[in-house]
Amino acid sequence: MRSPRRTKASHLAAVPSLMMRHELRLLASVWLWAARRTHGASAGGSVFGYARGQGAMMFGFGFVCVIESVMMSVLLWDWPTAHHVVLVLDVYTIVFVIGLHAASVVRPHVLDPGGGTLRIRRAVHVDVRIPLERIASVHRELRTTHERVDGELDLAVGAQTSVTVRLAEPVAHVTFFGRRHEVHVVRCHADDPGGLVRAVERAREGHAVP
Repeated sequence: MRSPRRTKASHLAAVPSLMMRHELRLLASVWLWAARRTHGASAGGSVFGYARGQGAMMFGFGFVCVIESVMMSVLLWDWPTAHHVVLVLDVYTIVFVIGLHAASVVRPHVLDPGGGTLRIRRAVHVDVRIPLERIASVHRELRTTHERVDGELDLAVGAQTSVTVRLAEPVAHVTFFGRRHEVHVVRCHADDPGGLVRAVERAREGHAVP
């Protein structure tokens, strides 16, 4: 049995590789967004976006980053070394913001009736596969506040969730740093929550999703 100290050390050692993989996924998402392609969409499946709820916020954040970059570039013009370092960091921050939004656009929720799964995602951070037979109920539920509760996973977008999925049997959720949790309630946001709920209900009944 591995000791807690050794387990913690192994988690810390894995952080650099996890961060690198995260950055590469963000860059890949920017490319997919520019190419108008979707990640993880299966033949015969349906995709449900959720990025519309954060579009204005991400645009505003990106605009602030651009203004800050210009101002710092002017202020540090007479200090070339500091100017170059800050410029690289500012450009990286802008690319990071674009990558976060792009990841949300190109990695939507995916319903695959043929494979019998509902894939709930949020950017490159969360990807939960739920077998349709484990879903006890799915319904629209607008929530703007969320409390941390064991066994519940809240994937808010723009500080809100609009769909609640309750499970008859828990599914595994693996966090960004590789920790495994069993969840029996998943709340997420969808641009068309009613469409997602109806599609899941039809898929559970064995009907094709248009």
